[in-house]
Amino acid sequence: MRNVLLVGLNGVVVDEAMAQLALPDIVLFGGGGLDDVRRAFAAAPIDTVIMGAGIDLDTRLQIVRTIFELSETTTVHLKDRATGPAGFMPFVRRVLMGLGT
Repeated sequence: MRNVLLVGLNGVVVDEAMAQLALPDIVLFGGGGLDDVRRAFAAAPIDTVIMGAGIDLDTRLQIVRTIFELSETTTVHLKDRATGPAGFMPFVRRVLMGLGT
């Protein structure tokens, strides 16, 4: 079982991704910012974080720093800006496929 946290500026994008992904060995958490990331890490050991590009750069960097301060084993995957919100779901799927799911 893997715990995966999806982080994105637009809650709708994260909510849609979570609704579309029904993977047997994945537990999905969602969030839109630093406080949500902290809550997810407090709730469960997070294996993987997949972050959208809609969050401003300073906040993204702060989130990444916090993740690495909270865990020595979590991987972080950052989506590009070029593909926009429509590219979030394909990016999430590619990352999860790369994790062997």
